[in-house]
Amino acid sequence: MSEPNSVMTDQTNRPLFWGRFSSLVFLIVLTGVILDQVSKLWLLFSFDLGLNGPVSALPFLDIVLVWNRGISYGLFQQNSDLGRWLLAGITVVITIGLWIWSARCQSRWLAVALAFVISGAVGNGIDRLAYGAVVDFIYFHVGTFSWYVFNLADVWIVAGVACLLYDSFRIGPNSAVK
Repeated sequence: MSEPNSVMTDQTNRPLFWGRFSSLVFLIVLTGVILDQVSKLWLLFSFDLGLNGPVSALPFLDIVLVWNRGISYGLFQQNSDLGRWLLAGITVVITIGLWIWSARCQSRWLAVALAFVISGAVGNGIDRLAYGAVVDFIYFHVGTFSWYVFNLADVWIVAGVACLLYDSFRIGPNSAVK
């Protein structure tokens, strides 16, 4: 009889923290976080966007500095330390849950989708811990149409959610949870 593995949690012996696609997920997360953080660090400290911005990059794209103390689309703005730490804690819990899901998934597509979402959550979580707010800087607008200001971590999250939605319809109902 073999000893129980501490990373196994249920009778089906599915892994809890490291699974079939975990190396791929880790590489995608690492790459996404690096790209997100390098872009923010450069804009904040090398270019000094706060002093030198906003910058009109294209007729429909500006680089601006916005400190988002809330979540997506600026919802639930938190101006207190309690709110900041609460959002940071929720981010950590959700990220761990998504990582466990990625360790247990059997589809490369699903693993990549989850990796994108995790990457974005970690990138924005780092901002929240380091600055008390998320650094947003990409602003799309066309005529009177204006999109919210976002960052690369937000792009990763949206791409991951789009892939999750695609996966949920790709094979059939409930394919995302298999």
